[in-house]
Amino acid sequence: MATLLINAHPKPHSSSYTQKMQNYFIEQWQRLNPNEKMTIINLSEIDIPSLDESVLNLFSKQIAGLKLDDLEQSLMLRMKQILVQFKAHHRIVIAMPMHNFNITAKLKDYMDNILIARETFRYTENGSIGLMTDDRKIFLLQSSGGIYVENERYTPLEFSQMYLREMFTNIMGFNTFYIARAQGTALRSESDVLKEGFERIDSQLVNFCQ
Repeated sequence: MATLLINAHPKPHSSSYTQKMQNYFIEQWQRLNPNEKMTIINLSEIDIPSLDESVLNLFSKQIAGLKLDDLEQSLMLRMKQILVQFKAHHRIVIAMPMHNFNITAKLKDYMDNILIARETFRYTENGSIGLMTDDRKIFLLQSSGGIYVENERYTPLEFSQMYLREMFTNIMGFNTFYIARAQGTALRSESDVLKEGFERIDSQLVNFCQ
């Protein structure tokens, strides 16, 4: 199964917790899949169209069957490239820090390029149905300054994993969602944070790779 790793950190080459989680994940993944090559993209370093006026106008013209100008055709081509690459991989890994209780801005832009009706999901009379149901899995590597899984004050505000889980499994139809957290980076020692995060990777990676 082809694997795509999406680094959503604004500084993907830093010594951040996100990067350390990603590095460990890649090491362990390569140990289990020595003959496979992982595709890695850094969202901060690639062109990702934003859901702005230009894109909305493009969608409107497509629906109306109007001719696209050169800029709109280029924009449509880039969005198609992102979508095609995404759909070609059955295993998706997202490495990201939590920003203001949610996903990073570039990751939101990326999601807007893959959540495309009739491509990754479709609408029916009874609601949306996922089209990505052919044994697809996602693994989220998330770092955060706070702790969100022990019924803390901010637990109800942890929208990032909730959003990604629902978009991938409920909307697009992915089979399984895995998550490993490097949490409490502002509260605990680095060794404790990473030990816990690495253990979560180890406990789920075999199933993710199957």
